[in-house]
Amino acid sequence: MVNCEPEVGERLATDDRFPFLTFTGSVGVGWRLKQKAWKKRVTLELGGNAACIVHADADLEYAVSKCLAGGFAQSGQSCISIQRILVHDPIYAAFEKKFLDGVAKLKVGDPKDPATVVGPVIDAANADRILSWISEAKAAGARVLAGGTKQGNVVAPTVVADAEKNLKVSCQEVFGPLVTLARYRDFEEAVAAADDSSYGLQAGVFTHDIRLIRLAAKRLHVGGVMVNEVPTMRVDNMPYGGTRDSGIGREGPRYAMHEMSEPRLVMFNLDH
Repeated sequence: MVNCEPEVGERLATDDRFPFLTFTGSVGVGWRLKQKAWKKRVTLELGGNAACIVHADADLEYAVSKCLAGGFAQSGQSCISIQRILVHDPIYAAFEKKFLDGVAKLKVGDPKDPATVVGPVIDAANADRILSWISEAKAAGARVLAGGTKQGNVVAPTVVADAEKNLKVSCQEVFGPLVTLARYRDFEEAVAAADDSSYGLQAGVFTHDIRLIRLAAKRLHVGGVMVNEVPTMRVDNMPYGGTRDSGIGREGPRYAMHEMSEPRLVMFNLDH
């Protein structure tokens, strides 16, 4: 495992002494490395803008608490951080109120404080980028229900409602403490909206209806569907990876070993 400048990384990726390349990082860099390493086996774990569907039969308090952690832990700087929450119309108002109440209680500030949930983003340029995306959404008619400000590199936990799907906060990877809220009338509509993305890492579905769970599992083009969990959920021994722009191949010890292996046939002619 190496951490290096792009020039060194490209030399390593194209060196014939290395038969396998695995990369975790941005979409642009990952696919460019795959093009460079065209003769090699490659695993890519790239970006996402994970969606979470909360249906009316879900445990509301539980779903809210999970979505708060899934959207704002690590300041949203995770490729499987929740970015889009789709809430069933009958419970939308209650969910929004409880969610905003929870956001207001999040500890923001010094990452050295164990109680802090939302600390600084990686650098000033990304803090400014996130604020510019929020401004774009506001100018297009979206409502900023919480946050939308920054102090230094600390972006306040931000909730945006009514954001059109073509806005950056909806269709690109924010990689920061920002979550969009939207309501839906029909579960199939919610699944279609969640799947309307160039990414495909993981998705979350809160419902107890097995028919809806089956529908989501069938139609969501993602690497993992988390039922009554947030897409941010991951354990090391599960197959983890994405589809579409989010990457190819799977991580997790057993699955990574498979990706790194070449099958070899040995045949015996027992007649001689």
